[in-house]
Amino acid sequence: MAEHPLPLDSTQLINNEIPLLSTPVANGDGAQQVILVQVNPGEAFTIRREDGQFQCITGPAQVPMMSPNGSVPPIYVPPGYAPQVIEDNGVRRVVVVPQPPEFHPSNQTVMHRPPPPLPGFIPLPTMMPPPPRHVYSSVTGAGDMANQYTSQYHTSQVYGDLDSATTHGRSSFRDERSSKTYERLQKKLKDRHAVPKEKLSSPPSSPQKCHSPTNEHNGLVKGQNLITTGTAMNMLKGDSCSPVDAEMQEKDEETKELETFLSNLTKPILSDIQARTAVLTWSPPSDINDDSNRNSTQEIYTYDVLISSTGKDGKYKIVHTGEKNTVTLDDLRPATDYHARIQAESNCTKGNPSESVSFTTMSCEPDTPNHPRIINRTKNSLSLQWKASCDNGSKIHSYLLEWDEGKGNGEFCQCYYGQQKQFRITKLSPAMGYTFRLAAKNDMGMSGFSEEVMYYTSGSAPSMPASPTLIKAEVTSLSLQWSKPSGTPSDEGISYVLEMEDEISGYGFKPKYDGDDLMYMVKNLKRNTNYKFRVIAYNSEGKSSPSEVVEFATCPDKPGAPSKPFVKGRIHAQNFKISWDPPKDDGGATVTTFIMEMSEGTSGNKWDMVYSGAAREHLCDRLSPGCSYRLRVYCISEGGKSAVSEAIMVQTPAVVPGPCLPPRPQGKPKAKEMQLRWGPPQLDGGSPVTFYSLEICPVGSDEHKEVYQGSEVECTVNNLLPGTTYSFRLRAANKAGYGSYSEKCEILTAPGPPDQCKPPQVTCRSATCALVHWKEPANYGAEITDYRLEWGGVQGCMQICYCGPGFSHEIKGLSPATVYYCRVQAVNVVGSGNFSEVVTCFTPASVPAAVTCLWGVKEEGIENPYYSPSTCLAIKWEKPCDHGSEITGYSIEYGEKQFISVGKISDYIIENLQPDTTYRIRIQALNSLGAGPFSHTVKLMTKPFPPDPPRLECAVYSHQSLKLKWGEGTVRTSTSDSIQYHLQMEDKNGRFVSLYKGPCHTFKVQRLNESISYKFRIQACNEAGEGSFSEDYIFTTTKSVPAALKAPRIDRVNDHSCDIIWENLQSVKGDPIIYCLQLLVGKESEFRQIYRGPNCSFRYSGLQLNCEYRFRVCAIRKCQDTGGVQELIGPYSATVLFISQRTEAPASIDKDTVEIARTHRTLSDEQCAAVILVLFAIFSIMIAFIIQYFVIK
Repeated sequence: MAEHPLPLDSTQLINNEIPLLSTPVANGDGAQQVILVQVNPGEAFTIRREDGQFQCITGPAQVPMMSPNGSVPPIYVPPGYAPQVIEDNGVRRVVVVPQPPEFHPSNQTVMHRPPPPLPGFIPLPTMMPPPPRHVYSSVTGAGDMANQYTSQYHTSQVYGDLDSATTHGRSSFRDERSSKTYERLQKKLKDRHAVPKEKLSSPPSSPQKCHSPTNEHNGLVKGQNLITTGTAMNMLKGDSCSPVDAEMQEKDEETKELETFLSNLTKPILSDIQARTAVLTWSPPSDINDDSNRNSTQEIYTYDVLISSTGKDGKYKIVHTGEKNTVTLDDLRPATDYHARIQAESNCTKGNPSESVSFTTMSCEPDTPNHPRIINRTKNSLSLQWKASCDNGSKIHSYLLEWDEGKGNGEFCQCYYGQQKQFRITKLSPAMGYTFRLAAKNDMGMSGFSEEVMYYTSGSAPSMPASPTLIKAEVTSLSLQWSKPSGTPSDEGISYVLEMEDEISGYGFKPKYDGDDLMYMVKNLKRNTNYKFRVIAYNSEGKSSPSEVVEFATCPDKPGAPSKPFVKGRIHAQNFKISWDPPKDDGGATVTTFIMEMSEGTSGNKWDMVYSGAAREHLCDRLSPGCSYRLRVYCISEGGKSAVSEAIMVQTPAVVPGPCLPPRPQGKPKAKEMQLRWGPPQLDGGSPVTFYSLEICPVGSDEHKEVYQGSEVECTVNNLLPGTTYSFRLRAANKAGYGSYSEKCEILTAPGPPDQCKPPQVTCRSATCALVHWKEPANYGAEITDYRLEWGGVQGCMQICYCGPGFSHEIKGLSPATVYYCRVQAVNVVGSGNFSEVVTCFTPASVPAAVTCLWGVKEEGIENPYYSPSTCLAIKWEKPCDHGSEITGYSIEYGEKQFISVGKISDYIIENLQPDTTYRIRIQALNSLGAGPFSHTVKLMTKPFPPDPPRLECAVYSHQSLKLKWGEGTVRTSTSDSIQYHLQMEDKNGRFVSLYKGPCHTFKVQRLNESISYKFRIQACNEAGEGSFSEDYIFTTTKSVPAALKAPRIDRVNDHSCDIIWENLQSVKGDPIIYCLQLLVGKESEFRQIYRGPNCSFRYSGLQLNCEYRFRVCAIRKCQDTGGVQELIGPYSATVLFISQRTEAPASIDKDTVEIARTHRTLSDEQCAAVILVLFAIFSIMIAFIIQYFVIK
């Protein structure tokens, strides 16, 4: 049984709650043995056959089983029993005894391990359910069980009634005859010898979950079964192994009963049928025998939902498996007929499917179509084609094709909407991409848009581009740029190939760049080397010719840094000599210049160039004593500037500081104090200045007094006398001592500025004028030269309105009823004093200001329905300043001093004016104080009255046209006005449609029907507007005459008679047609009528020999009018000439001469004008030739 385990991944577990138990027997010797299992009467024993299937053997019987290692093979144990191994006189027995229910709940599992494993135990299938009593079916195990295995079983309540247990097989098995049992045992014995040791010693598998305690159970159904073991030799020698008495039935009674129960399913019910989904509901199977035992236990069933789209008897497929009685069918096809049925399953036993239910899904919008594909393209058009998508039950009646118009911004608009499956888009730009998408529409709605696709129109290969130019040359790279070929559109996509030739390599031109950019940097080049370049342009239509070859060279590299400079000789206080070595790498070019830089101090970033030349040493002079200097060197070649060398630090010895500059006043000296400032000495001696000493001495005295000592460079000297001259001198000191005194500086103290003025007095003389007075303040030793008066409407923003020596000032041009502010300031030679306090002034009110904006309103901006541009003028203005008193109204003057008073409005319509007249208009504002000034004058003109309609007449009548004519009419406008006429005709619906608009007085109405009355009306328009329409005029077209006939045909009958035949005309609108045949004999001048009637032929007799006869025919239309019958005669046909001659033979009739006279056409007016023009041109050329020949020469 262990030789053919079934893998876990190839089978399905029937029920994970029914255990498969195997009982190992301790102290096995590892030899192959045959174990005899005795089955008592009324009991059953299950074994696994050679082909992997299970077989049930009913007792009484003895079943021989092979064990390769001496252990007991796996035996199925029913729930509630446990095996016990008993050894008696060397014989091991397994006794199955009842076990108390110490089990876990059925929905949980725990892990258990068996007793110490046997290393040689054969792996067995796990998760195998024990068969119920009298029910045996095919069970496929899953997985291999190693030495460490687990057993599983349910609680006893699951198997409380074995009759209610369900079957686990799909087909029954037949028992093998006893004769083949021996052969199988022989084969298994041989197979056990072939089991590799590696398999027996393989590591154990993962422990399985189980519900039982650590004791294992055997596979007998009930009672205590005894298993006797012996050696294989003893078992094989005897014939005591009896065959199996009974064969298994194809299906036992319980299996059939379960299948019958599961097959008792009612027809499922469908609800909520949509286009792609439907809800299917059914009831559990019911027992027709009303088995109380089965109904008392709530069973859990598994249902398979099967559907078919190929008919009721078609192929069904499982779309859902579950335990619920309701399922939603998804992923259905719209507008499709389906059949659905249910199949129940319990413990691997399936019943028959239920009766199928049919349904049809709803229709919906079409599926999303595929993107359109291109079938033809030109420079200016694209032809697209697409296939129809699934219509989902509703016929597709239109397609929507959208495009982005080549903008590429993701916004689409409609390109085509219709039933066709292809479309041609024209008027496109060459070599340009356009994006398209497609949607289908039926009666249910619009589908989604297809995938966006871009197609390009055709273009032409670009022309030869210009040679590339050099942007920048570097050591290992060259930056090149080029331009588009001439004549290329700005939006055309063109790519470029830049090719380079290196003469050193000898491989010719190689591409270096391929792309859309117009510039590229070629890298990884050799320094100071020449390269040749050319560029090629290409697009989807082809490549251009290569441009002209240009040659560019890379730059040499910059040289390396020189060595660190060093001091050569002794360091002096103001000079020393520096030397350096050249760089090891010159960068490919000779070093031409060495530059030495110097930085004063130890950490300064300012470097000054002190030497530039080809020498490698330099004398640094004019240095400051006691200072530190840093020096560095770099070199320059054709390749550029090298890096700087390492800097060297040099310090000169220090000396005493030099004299300071004379102190200078900081600002203007004041009356009693002054502020002095000075700078450090130009030479500090190489040591920082620690402090300064400032001494003061009045002019005329030799006694100097120190007034300041410290490290600052400024001080304030107090307690001075105004207008006095003082002498100052300064010296600096460092760690070496004091330096020499500076030169003397004499400074004069200045007088003080004037005192603050008192507030000025303001007197308003009028609404626009004010007088300001002020008094003189204290001058503090200097005469006051000017007074500054500030005036303004805002307190913080005043401006100087007066500056002079006076004590008053008159201010004019003020605004009435306005607040003003003023202040005054005194100024002398020393400066200006403080401003006085601010004084407030309020001007009195006045009449309003003049209206500044006055204009006429155009007719389009007037909403008054009674406005007439011929007798009315509309004006508008802006409200002026009221000057402190509210505006009560306005006075409008127009014409010859005509006034109109209006209220507080800003627009007005002047009525009752003369048409076509110019008026001068102005306006003034009014308030309680009076009338303000008039505004500027505007000139406005009224329009004339619109003209009256003229009289309409019909000049020429025809059966297809009417030539209409109208006169000047009665117009009340000047002759200078240009009058336009509007002619209208009534259509079939009784509406008047426009025929003509213009200044002409005639118009020909064409494409009319004969004998029909038409209604017309006319209207005159000029600058004043559109006049009224005239009364309706009715004109009727005439009836048409018959068409001209072709020349008649003459057939000779004999020497004295002939037949004249002409074509037949159809009747015109039911009017009959008759014909008139005329004859001209010989030299007669007039035709005479020889026939008049409806026939199309006539035989003429009385011909004379050798005489000329001319015939012609015309059609006559007989019209029935109210006045009687009217005849309309059509034009005559061409004249036919007939000459009668004697007949010489019967066959000579064909020799008669019949000549059709040619009609002479007269020249038209245009042809006559052209002939005259040609003759005049010939005559002019001849005159010019004569003048040139005889006069000039």
